[in-house]
Amino acid sequence: MIDVVIKKSKIHGEGIFAARDYNKCEVVIRWSTHCELSKEKVGKLSEKEKQNVSYINGKYILVPPEGRLNHSCNSNVYLDKENFCYVAKRNIKKGEELTTDYRKESEPGFEMICKCGSKNCHGNI
Repeated sequence: MIDVVIKKSKIHGEGIFAARDYNKCEVVIRWSTHCELSKEKVGKLSEKEKQNVSYINGKYILVPPEGRLNHSCNSNVYLDKENFCYVAKRNIKKGEELTTDYRKESEPGFEMICKCGSKNCHGNI
């Protein structure tokens, strides 16, 4: 994670921020690793640990620290599910928080109150 920094987020807790400008379609973060979990193992995780599980390609995946972006209804990156990397949806300026859309990475039925603050916020995920 050379080109990103972790700091306090206006959205939630800590966030991952761009340490340089990125161009649209550029890989921003490539996951170092990921771990597939069974539904039973996910059920045994604490609520805090479950926050780091995404439902990707029909599988439960434990997201590594560099992939733990905050949600935004107006996200600036998307997850390339085949290569486990975040790709810029648009040009991103240095200092912007990197955000993804949890609606595209969550298990069906996942719900949470959205606090992204974007103009097109859905309120709930």
